[in-house]
Amino acid sequence: MRIDFHSSPSPTVGVEWELALVDRTTRDLVNAADDLFASATPQMASPERLHKELLRNTVEVVTGICHTVGQAREQLRDVLDVVVPAADQLGVDLFGAGSHPFAKWSEAQVTPGARYEELIDRTQWWGRQMMIWGVHVHVGLPERDRVLPVIGGLLNHYPHLLALSASSPMWDGMDTGYASNRAQMFQQLPTAGLPFQFEKWEEFERFSGDQITTGVIEELNEIRWDIRPVPRLGTVETRVCDGVSTLDEISALAAFVQCLVVDLDTRIASGEKIPTLPPWHVQENKWRAARYGLDAIVILDADNREQLVTEHLAEELQRLEPIAAQLGCEEELDGVWRMAEHGASYQRQRRVAEENDGSLVAVVDSVVRELRESLG
Repeated sequence: MRIDFHSSPSPTVGVEWELALVDRTTRDLVNAADDLFASATPQMASPERLHKELLRNTVEVVTGICHTVGQAREQLRDVLDVVVPAADQLGVDLFGAGSHPFAKWSEAQVTPGARYEELIDRTQWWGRQMMIWGVHVHVGLPERDRVLPVIGGLLNHYPHLLALSASSPMWDGMDTGYASNRAQMFQQLPTAGLPFQFEKWEEFERFSGDQITTGVIEELNEIRWDIRPVPRLGTVETRVCDGVSTLDEISALAAFVQCLVVDLDTRIASGEKIPTLPPWHVQENKWRAARYGLDAIVILDADNREQLVTEHLAEELQRLEPIAAQLGCEEELDGVWRMAEHGASYQRQRRVAEENDGSLVAVVDSVVRELRESLG
């Protein structure tokens, strides 16, 4: 099977931000996406930047093809400047986290459409459980044959991205003990989870052909890996991160991903062989970050060296500073360390629950408030 990769001449960036809809009074999820679309999209200069998702309690805010993270941030803000007032009129708030702390999955309604209905029919109980939200970041790449080595290098930083964004500690009214319960749940879907570590594009083509021939997928976008190539866009897409609640956080994560991709691509283009982790270490790092978040001790290399994720993060951010200067995202990359210092969302949510006698309504209030305050 031949798959053409439509190369990007520059390291463009695109962001997709999934947000839940919650009732302003009860703080439970509300199936209001259709009403919100009807109200908001006529007022938007670019209505294609607001998407519907699998469930009617969810919307996705997306950017176009951006040349800088700052441009992506402004596009997200422009959409939310319309969507938030429209939601206000409906008595609905936007909620930015990887999961809702107490909603019942059985009350969620699936968005009409053959694609979503087929997914639920196939995946059954696990598909109906997918009340989870994430952040996806695309970065353009210029050469097809460097795409898979870049993905292999990005897997070394998987736990850093997940630990920083982890925001789904609670599920169905209880604390799961995980920083990111979303990461563990999403991988239950067929074709989701960690990517296979292919080195050559022909291996990816053969794999994709096998998947289509055997009926696992019908088209390439049904490969739902946490990090995947998107040939039609000429990008690598990271889908590692939990949902986040502020523009600063999403900008920081986008800058981190863009810098990592450009750094890896530049080194590969120069002939450097990027060290990669064995698949068993990649899998363990994902679990450690999901379980322990910013307290995770991660495996750094095939020699089994380990380090606290925040300590290694500090080293990597310093190393990436020249790349950030080149891309014009120095301020946004600085925000990555501010995220670590301020505490990830899973930590903030637990703190709010503790300070409010275990109230999960107070947790939802705090996440909603963070988003509103980030918009100014």
